[in-house]
Amino acid sequence: MMELIKNKEYLVRIFDVNENGFGVGKIDDFIVFVDGAIYDETVLIKLVKVKKSFGYGKLLKIVRTSPVRTEPVCDVFKRCGGCCFQHIDYSAQLKLKSKFVKDALERIGGFRDIQVLNTIGMENPYNYRNKAQFPVGVFDGKLAFGFYQPRSHNIVNVSNCVIQNTVNEKIISVFKDFMTRFNIKPYDEKNHSGIVRHIVTRVGSVTGEVMVCVVINGKKLPHTDALVESLREISRISTIVINYNSVRTNAVLGSDISIIYGKGFIYDYIGEFKFEISPLSFFQVNSVQTCVLYQIALDFAGLRGDETVIDAYCGIGTISLFLSKKAKFVFGVEIVPQAVENAVKNARINNVSNIRFILGKSEEVIPVLCESQGVIPDVLVLDPPRKGCDIKLIEMILEVLPPKIVYVSCNPSTLARDLRLMSENYNISKVQPVDMFCFTGHVETVVLLTKYRK
Repeated sequence: MMELIKNKEYLVRIFDVNENGFGVGKIDDFIVFVDGAIYDETVLIKLVKVKKSFGYGKLLKIVRTSPVRTEPVCDVFKRCGGCCFQHIDYSAQLKLKSKFVKDALERIGGFRDIQVLNTIGMENPYNYRNKAQFPVGVFDGKLAFGFYQPRSHNIVNVSNCVIQNTVNEKIISVFKDFMTRFNIKPYDEKNHSGIVRHIVTRVGSVTGEVMVCVVINGKKLPHTDALVESLREISRISTIVINYNSVRTNAVLGSDISIIYGKGFIYDYIGEFKFEISPLSFFQVNSVQTCVLYQIALDFAGLRGDETVIDAYCGIGTISLFLSKKAKFVFGVEIVPQAVENAVKNARINNVSNIRFILGKSEEVIPVLCESQGVIPDVLVLDPPRKGCDIKLIEMILEVLPPKIVYVSCNPSTLARDLRLMSENYNISKVQPVDMFCFTGHVETVVLLTKYRK
């Protein structure tokens, strides 16, 4: 292999794209990642970083253009860290996401000839997010509301994000005028000064209700009456709250909230189910695709009406409620106390009685349910965080061996790892990716596992 020299220019053929939006190419047998390049392209790069087995190149010129390259619709696409696939045709994005899942199952899980279904996308992949978090700061000496640049906390001003709800433009405009008018300083994370840290919005995709949450560094936001008056001029504003976060942290929200207008929460629906959403509630950011995702999970479960289902990592009970439509009884298990409280409330709001939510670790609660209380699950549903299932939970699963498992994953890598651990006892029957986060490299996947007959 030729000696590679940093800062030297090379002509590279790109043969793949990774989940971070980097084109993957080779110089001889040396792997190079090039931000902004796409498969089936030949590009001129400057080699800016050289490691032992791979390097990074800066895209200088596209010599041969990929047929799936498209013009980004966002004017700050190259600077904002939100979307990394806007320069790729949407249908090609969906194929890439199926490939990400298949590659992970083969490379990490060791599964061969695995069939991964085509990723289910959106008819309209724009303005789908029902939640936005805008950091507030100073950029080029001016107030900045937007999103962070990749791998930094430099704020890129974004006034019309194409994946957020359009009401956010009006909300940010109000805050710009409000903070300028009353000389209210944005938060400076370097010296821990200033007041306004983030603006967080939530929009009910079905109800249209809008929540505005102002995250502040301190105990008081001056001139809240004027802020409420200005925000109320925007139609659909249902509630306005202040969240207090005075800790040096990257976490957006603190634990304390005060309501300055409205009831402090909004309602929204996923399918036929109604949910109460507070500033601290977890709620899927794409309501349209969440309904698709949960319907697939319900279909995979294949419930006839006489089954007992255990929903591990149940969160606020969204999947549990969907399952309750067809199951005899559903047990939801969740480790976060507030999520369990929300789940109980959501079941009550929807008049669902064939469901019980239990606080605790799934790997500790489920054995008690099965061994001490005689619960025999016909279906186990797993919807873990990105880190995947706790190893103790998997060990418990391999002891209980429910006939059917529906695994809902937000991370193909940990999904593949967990499936490998269960592969001696379970067959992968179906793998269905769903595009919940259009124009990003993230993909949700629903997998049906059926127990081998001995």
